[in-house]
Amino acid sequence: MNGTKVTIQNGKLSVPNDPIIPFIEGDGTGPDIWAASVRVFDAAVERAYGGKRKIYWKEVLAGEKAYNQTGNWLPDETLAAFQEYLIGIKGPLTTPVGGGIRSLNVALRQILDLYVCLRPVRWFKGVPSPVKRPEDVDMVIFRENTEDIYAGIEYAAGSPEAQKVLDFLATEFPKDFGKIRFGTAEKAQQWQAELEKIGITPSEMGVAVGIGFKPISWLGTERLVHSAIAYALQNKRKSVTLVHKGNIMKFTEGAFREWGYRVATQFFRQEVITERESWILGNLEANPSLSIEDNARMVEPGYDMMTPAQQQKIQAEVETALKLLPTHGNGQWKQKLLIKDAIADITLQQVLTRAKDFDVIATMNLNGDYLSDALAAQVGGIGIAPGANINYITGHAIFEATHGTAPKYAGQDKVNPGSVILSGEMMLRYMGWTEAADLIIKGMDGAIGSKKVTYDFHRLMEDATLLKCSEFASEIINQM
Repeated sequence: MNGTKVTIQNGKLSVPNDPIIPFIEGDGTGPDIWAASVRVFDAAVERAYGGKRKIYWKEVLAGEKAYNQTGNWLPDETLAAFQEYLIGIKGPLTTPVGGGIRSLNVALRQILDLYVCLRPVRWFKGVPSPVKRPEDVDMVIFRENTEDIYAGIEYAAGSPEAQKVLDFLATEFPKDFGKIRFGTAEKAQQWQAELEKIGITPSEMGVAVGIGFKPISWLGTERLVHSAIAYALQNKRKSVTLVHKGNIMKFTEGAFREWGYRVATQFFRQEVITERESWILGNLEANPSLSIEDNARMVEPGYDMMTPAQQQKIQAEVETALKLLPTHGNGQWKQKLLIKDAIADITLQQVLTRAKDFDVIATMNLNGDYLSDALAAQVGGIGIAPGANINYITGHAIFEATHGTAPKYAGQDKVNPGSVILSGEMMLRYMGWTEAADLIIKGMDGAIGSKKVTYDFHRLMEDATLLKCSEFASEIINQM
């Protein structure tokens, strides 16, 4: 076919003026959405470069269309195309029920080692929102894509595999096994007896415990956080927040927090300042005669109740921070990228109440899943939430719709194509075609601002004009 492959050399993408880009149109509403989206992409490229650049689209199969044509949900040819051409885009895919591939999306991420799930979230003026100030939301989430519970290491309750794990814990780690509430027949019988006392007939499941593992590694954390910080610096963002539940899961999510700070200070020392370092330097600038002990007391409110060893540790932290004075002192730290962390549950609250406090977020798989959809709801829903799965080292990237297939609307030319269109905008920006990407944002802003929208927005807007999926794409092109 016509076109040239995208390549990568020394960690830098080399994008020709005629790149071949594989695409999966998707299941359910996918064909409608893709037909609308590809027109927007081609129009943006044509208008930005006057015919000097053009994308050559190469269809590859996955999902129901692949299964119907080949008997395979994810053909080897599709994986080979994404491997060969580096960059691709896809619509929503059906996950087969009752066996087969656990999730086509997860399979693609795992097989291609697309370790970053990149989810930018911003509001377009005029989009209906359930919050008072959706304009405050302008965040980019770096969600680790290959570890955490999405590694898929779990065993069904009552299965031989689950029993082997339980037996191993009982033998090798009896203290931990004791924390499994109903891990023995004796405990199950005790609970069943309690139920019978209040007139409830217990189930006959007996000892049934599902088991899952949550791997979090230094290397997985390193490459995710490194990518997030590099992105923040390149795009002149103000902060990176490490979101975790390390107060409870100390050796997995807590390790992610600790390692995240280590990545920041080890690889980006001159460009970053941690939140606690900013407090220490700020305290000294406000009071140049401040002693190390008094500075430690200001940084750690419970300082006076600590043991001498704990106090010495805080003082050592202050002394280490003060060594940054030549490069970060005299207010220089205020121009650095701020690295901070936040507990996951508090973050879900504060992205609602204090959205401006968050800029780039780096987090693990499950936290990122929750946060991405919660933030999308604040700016109009996952119907216009874009996403990408990227390996910044190999250059492989798949840009994708973040919503489902909505099969009841299939073939009706009805649904909002915004998620795929904005994912394509991300793809163009990733390729370095920023002029075309900017035109798509301009077109989306213009279409929504003029209240010419698809049904999902139309039902929530006053005096809006209802457009079909294809018509919305045309309006975006007109607004470019």
